[in-house]
Amino acid sequence: MAYIIAEPCIDLKDASCVDVCPVDCIHTTDEDNMYFIHPDECIDCAACEPVCPVTAIFEESELPEEWDEYIALNKVFFDNQ
Repeated sequence: MAYIIAEPCIDLKDASCVDVCPVDCIHTTDEDNMYFIHPDECIDCAACEPVCPVTAIFEESELPEEWDEYIALNKVFFDNQ
């Protein structure tokens, strides 16, 4: 199951999650206003989840319904890479 970064990350881009990720699956560009987790690279270790200062990282099945759109945004980010 993939992890998704949701709305609380927007315009924050705190790199705590990137720092603890053992497989470097969390990506962004200078132009983006948030981070994205690559679903094929993520090993589901959940190391990123507790270090997020704004509780923006969720297992996809646990993503609050109001942030479902972030699943598609994550897909679009990696489709455009």
